[in-house]
Amino acid sequence: MNLIITYMKWIMIVSGVLTCTMLYAAIAPQETLRSTFGASMEGPLVEIVVRNWGALIALVGAMLIYGAYHPPVRPLILTVAGLGKLIFISLVLTYGTQYLGHQVGLAIAIDFFMVVLFITYLVGMRRGRE
Repeated sequence: MNLIITYMKWIMIVSGVLTCTMLYAAIAPQETLRSTFGASMEGPLVEIVVRNWGALIALVGAMLIYGAYHPPVRPLILTVAGLGKLIFISLVLTYGTQYLGHQVGLAIAIDFFMVVLFITYLVGMRRGRE
């Protein structure tokens, strides 16, 4: 646990950079859907929703990078990022298991690992204050 606390800055930077790669969805929504899920959807609504989805995820990535350099805001940022990742994991495992053979399966594994690191850090910091 101490190692995670010691290296949280770098964990957040790497997590943030990986999360920011979803900015690609804001630029190329159809290609993102194909590469992530192995499927695509059509229509102007998809363009809006997927672009917004990509932008919001990239903002969370930027928050992780910001939090890496500003320890006082880390708990909030790690909580928001972790909850967002858990919601995504839950949705895919509940409604989209047929897509797990595509890139989304790897994304879920990486996101789950990040969430475990975030929780470990938050628990360790809380115990350190008690």
